[in-house]
Amino acid sequence: MIQIEGLTKVYGKKDSAFKALDNVSLQIKTGESIAIIGKSGSGKSTLMHLLALLDQPTSGKIVLDGKDTTSLKESELDRLRGNEFGFVFQQFFMNAHDTVLNNVTLPLKIAGVPKRERNERGMKALEAVEMADKSKNRAMDLSGGQKQRVVIARALVNDPSVIFADEPTGNLDSSTGKIVEELLFGLHRDKKITLILVTHDEDLAKKCDRLVHISDGKVVKG
Repeated sequence: MIQIEGLTKVYGKKDSAFKALDNVSLQIKTGESIAIIGKSGSGKSTLMHLLALLDQPTSGKIVLDGKDTTSLKESELDRLRGNEFGFVFQQFFMNAHDTVLNNVTLPLKIAGVPKRERNERGMKALEAVEMADKSKNRAMDLSGGQKQRVVIARALVNDPSVIFADEPTGNLDSSTGKIVEELLFGLHRDKKITLILVTHDEDLAKKCDRLVHISDGKVVKG
């Protein structure tokens, strides 16, 4: 599904240049679960942001279903992200004063989906994470674990083929993190969604089909 070839990302210029990724090549199969692991500053989050088409590489290419994404226009990249990808980040990125349902359906609103349809799809996504009863609550009134469930529902609302999760349990206590973990892997298993995780949690990483170790911007194992 996703193939990257010679991916390099450099920040800054000349004397201040920093190579965050250095000639990385990798293949990720459809329906696979991957954990990208490494120390802080190793390049793992940079790799995930490039894979998710949230940033452009300095060189190299990212091929999605046979299509070289580095040649696509920004509008095409936006459409591709909106149709194919779901995102779960450590920071919840929610509108605290808006309702849970409106937070979940925001990607559909941006995509121009009519209100009735997006609300139906939003409720279905909330049901999948057992949060339908909180649909009218304000996001600010939820616990950390509930917010992360809502974020997962938002990631699911466009029926993605890939979910990117950056430290999805990082802000949660161990018992709540376990629930979120089971939810993500259950969706991966039941819906055949490709799951790409960035994590410091070795136990979480070991639950994935494959571990990709990053060190100093290079893949050292995986």
